[in-house]
Amino acid sequence: MYHVIEFFTDFVADLEVSRQKRLERVLIRKGSRLRAQLKPYVVETVHGPVEVADLHFEDGTCTRTVPFACLAFAE
Repeated sequence: MYHVIEFFTDFVADLEVSRQKRLERVLIRKGSRLRAQLKPYVVETVHGPVEVADLHFEDGTCTRTVPFACLAFAE
């Protein structure tokens, strides 16, 4: 299921276009709204556990390990 998400801060994402191509670095601006599927999980950092998600966009691209602190559901 796709959700509309909004970013709270500017976020530099490594966009995965396909497995055969290199990652593309893109800047997602604060206030940007995008439709994406979220695959949430928790990663361990030196500061403790952090909730993150892989975002799969409608155009087939994705970015991984995006902290939930950077985004919110806009719906």
